Amino acid sequence: MENISGKYLFLKEGIFYFNRRVPKDLRPHYSSAKISYSLRTRSRAIALARANSASVKLDEYWYHLRSQDAELPGKHLLRHGLSRPASTNSKVVTPDVLTLSEGVLTYVRLKGHGRPKTFERAAHRSCGYVIDVCGDKPLSDYTKADANAFRDALVKRGLTGSSVTRIFGTVRAVFNFAAAEQGLDITSPFSNVYYDRNAGVSERLSIPVEDIRRVQGKCRELDDEMRWLVALIADTGMRIGEAAGLLREDIQKSENGNWSVQVAAHPWRSLKTDGSKRVVPLVGSAKWAAERIHAQQGNSRFAFPRYNVSDKTNANSASAGLNKWLKTLAPKGATMHGFRHAVRDRLRAVECPADIADQIGGWQTEGVGQGYGNGYPVEVLRNWMRKAMA
Repeated sequence: MENISGKYLFLKEGIFYFNRRVPKDLRPHYSSAKISYSLRTRSRAIALARANSASVKLDEYWYHLRSQDAELPGKHLLRHGLSRPASTNSKVVTPDVLTLSEGVLTYVRLKGHGRPKTFERAAHRSCGYVIDVCGDKPLSDYTKADANAFRDALVKRGLTGSSVTRIFGTVRAVFNFAAAEQGLDITSPFSNVYYDRNAGVSERLSIPVEDIRRVQGKCRELDDEMRWLVALIADTGMRIGEAAGLLREDIQKSENGNWSVQVAAHPWRSLKTDGSKRVVPLVGSAKWAAERIHAQQGNSRFAFPRYNVSDKTNANSASAGLNKWLKTLAPKGATMHGFRHAVRDRLRAVECPADIADQIGGWQTEGVGQGYGNGYPVEVLRNWMRKAMA
């Protein structure tokens, strides 16, 4: 068969992945130019079989899409070039009721201004899963049985409870917004769907201080770009993507010799939340990392050039490489994200007020009053960081 030679396979860290480009004439139906996902096996024979099966299914589906795209009288009057599937309910649906795919476009068009590309991508991907399982129907045609079938399909794929929660949250947001825009008085069937939210979710471990000290010592010993990134994160609790996408100019030294980092959104690296934008004082190993970064005479404007060779910061590469190295020094199960948990614990240990800790880590602070003013001065944050990281 066509894929028996492994045409659509590639190997990454011992795991086989399926990868196939979407034909140009079908690109309007997709939010990405290629389909790529893990086949969850290290066996080439099993990977070939799974990739071949996926390829055959895609060929059949693409034939179906091309058939729908055939010339049709009045086709220019359709909203998105595809006729809507017939309703499976007995009630009559008016032509003005949005389908889910149209709801996604409405949601992205009205709420996507100023949002990162991941916002649009998540909406298309999550609702695309629903369409794959239940079909692209008018919003009023979706039922609780559809929602349950969608849940079962996600669980069957082996997704963790947290991933299922995230996908359902996006689908609910799109559905409710589109229904409200249409003035539809309907309850989303994707609300109150039961599933095990803890399934497959592993506890994020906070790295003990003694292990942090060992890692920081090794960073100073090796003294290279990868270790500067570890050292920066270890005493700031920054997310790995936040740190890896920094510019050299984001890391600044004041007139009195104190270092700090400006965490802000960039075209190559967005921030997780609006509250993630902040200034973090650098002490301990983070200050050492800042000094080493600025001591280099390279031409790159990035603090970590190796993770910024394209138009997007490769945080996944940073995470994979550093987690692999960290395994040799930290307790079993520890990851780079464990430094973020540890910073929160270290701030608690010195009785740092919660709202100050939230500002340092870019965590969401509850309460209306927290949205007023500019927050604590950097020197107040620095005093608490010095106590916690000592």
